[in-house]
Amino acid sequence: MKEPMPLVLATRNAGKVRELESLLARLPFVLVPCPADAPEVDEDAPTLAGNAAKKARALHAFTGLAALADDTGLEVDALGGRPGVRSARYAGEHASNADNRDRLRAELMGQTDRRARFRTVIAFVDAAGALHTFEGVCEGRILEEARGVGGFGYDALFAPEGHAATFAELAPEVKNRISHRGRALAAFAAWLEQAPR
Repeated sequence: MKEPMPLVLATRNAGKVRELESLLARLPFVLVPCPADAPEVDEDAPTLAGNAAKKARALHAFTGLAALADDTGLEVDALGGRPGVRSARYAGEHASNADNRDRLRAELMGQTDRRARFRTVIAFVDAAGALHTFEGVCEGRILEEARGVGGFGYDALFAPEGHAATFAELAPEVKNRISHRGRALAAFAAWLEQAPR
């Protein structure tokens, strides 16, 4: 890509937009916010990859631009991998981040196995409409109490492997380097370097 390519982000989540802007800063794109009049996409696919692809394709069709979407799930071993693809709606269709965290904490009450991982699938639909997907995983554990004020979603309950601090306590540059989303975008960046120009 000789000239920076317009890339529309398929999210209105302010926390996710901040992360993506930071993580994509070195790539050859001019980031375009999700248009206010873009259609809402029903995230009803049974997989993270399916939801991410659905969002990226819908935004590409609406704008005619290359589009990037992701879907992220928190997989908790003691809950058989839940909340997984339902992470954003775990406590109900219109649940807040706090509602979702409260449900997770309640379900893990008294549980000694706190192992969990965040999994992100990035879907990139290029200007020609071709779909490419990339995955990133970050292993860690769920704490009994929320800690920290940074991040969003379940970040205040999740301590990544090798760290005592939660994602909500880590500096953004540290989180971005080790996170599931950072790893998925690193795979995307590596692919981009090899992609035909």
